[in-house]
Amino acid sequence: MNLKDFTYELPEELIAQDPLLDRASSRLLVLDRKTGEIEHTHFRHIIDYLQEGDCLVVNNTKVIPARLIGVREGTGAKVELLLLTRKDKDRWEALVKPGKKARPGDVIIFGSGELRAEIEEILEGGNRIVRFQYEGIFEEVLDVLGEMPLPPYITHRLEDRERYQTVYAKHEGSAAAPTAGLHFTTELLQVIQDKGVTIANITLHVGLGTFRPVKVENILDHEMHSEFYRIEQDEADKINEAKKRGNRIIAVGTTSCRTLESCGDENGWVQAGSGWTDIFIYPGYTFKVIDGLITNFHLPESTLVMLVSTLAGREAVLHAYHTAVEMKYRFFSFGDAMLIK
Repeated sequence: MNLKDFTYELPEELIAQDPLLDRASSRLLVLDRKTGEIEHTHFRHIIDYLQEGDCLVVNNTKVIPARLIGVREGTGAKVELLLLTRKDKDRWEALVKPGKKARPGDVIIFGSGELRAEIEEILEGGNRIVRFQYEGIFEEVLDVLGEMPLPPYITHRLEDRERYQTVYAKHEGSAAAPTAGLHFTTELLQVIQDKGVTIANITLHVGLGTFRPVKVENILDHEMHSEFYRIEQDEADKINEAKKRGNRIIAVGTTSCRTLESCGDENGWVQAGSGWTDIFIYPGYTFKVIDGLITNFHLPESTLVMLVSTLAGREAVLHAYHTAVEMKYRFFSFGDAMLIK
């Protein structure tokens, strides 16, 4: 399966640089995966496409201010750290820029010295293990010194960091937002529940591998990054009860989708638990759990375009993307949304 099968042309001006003031005012493209029919509306009308008894599954991960700018002790050279995975209380796997000069034993100072990081180890692939030293509570220090790790295609400064969080964000640990959920407001979620739709919460901490480009011509040779997930028993019960009733399971975002498909057995029942998933969903995969997906518009040749193409068909998805480009939808993290029903 060739990488070029999942490409499309996107004018740079359609990459959304800023979130809309009203989350639910984003446009919504609705794609019927059985017929290929396309509808255009706004996200606040998502309620019209949800039915009583449906189960909407959201990812309640919370983005941490994982980008740190500091200086190398001794030289004063600027260094950027991007926190990826917490190994234990004070040790993290991190991406360090510039990486070539970041060697074990080097110390990076942040702020006025409130936070220090010593590079302990260089991992295969170039990431580093760093150990932090600080006074007090790490999360509070990070909240003061850290910045939101926005995707590389967003060049504008984010004035309100809460706009890169979902309104239901709860468990800290992500280096990127589950962006499909950014369109929901508290009020809209209440309207959805009032209609009789169940909302189930799962957690998957999104890693920067989300933005890692596929560099191999044959997509089957692509190696997926691994991400930590957790599904509590009562949330798994909500999903399974909806499935027993014959109602739809609709994932909010590719992260929710990947978690559900990782935790679903062959009959589609979701198992509670936690662990790491590196599931790669591409055409030929048979979905076990989900019946629909709310998602954003994704980068050309990305694993996320491959996932949505698996659910709705590659030709139908690329046609929908071409239509969205023609109609000047806003793309990527702060962009408009798509419902595959």
